[in-house]
Amino acid sequence: MAEAIAKAFPEIQCTVFDLPHIVEDLQGTENLAFVGGDMFQSIPPAEAVLLKWLLHDWGDEDCLKILRRCKEAISSKNKGGKVTIIEMIIDTQKQDKESIEAQLCFDMCLMSQLGFAKERTLKEWRKLFLEAVFTH
Repeated sequence: MAEAIAKAFPEIQCTVFDLPHIVEDLQGTENLAFVGGDMFQSIPPAEAVLLKWLLHDWGDEDCLKILRRCKEAISSKNKGGKVTIIEMIIDTQKQDKESIEAQLCFDMCLMSQLGFAKERTLKEWRKLFLEAVFTH
């Protein structure tokens, strides 16, 4: 995803932040860098942080740690700092039967494989963001 963003917007500096052994052999470009580290310790400073399909791998307590590190990393709101999350939202009220079954099946797979991971409802996501001191 970062590669697509970097290609589409060459004026933006993109950084992929992952575990050191994941990014150690990856080559960047003029506007795409790969940085190794531990998101539970710190996240490199940025104007925006994008988390795609990451938080559902963690329980609420760890999600709060990650979100708080993201908040520390971004510029102030006045400078446009943003955290964007791409995750599934479980919604059993507005979906067709097949979509609900797929969402719940994915949730069961996460819980059975990782034990603490889960998909969340909009209410559960909102609670996490507010606890991490995000305003909206």
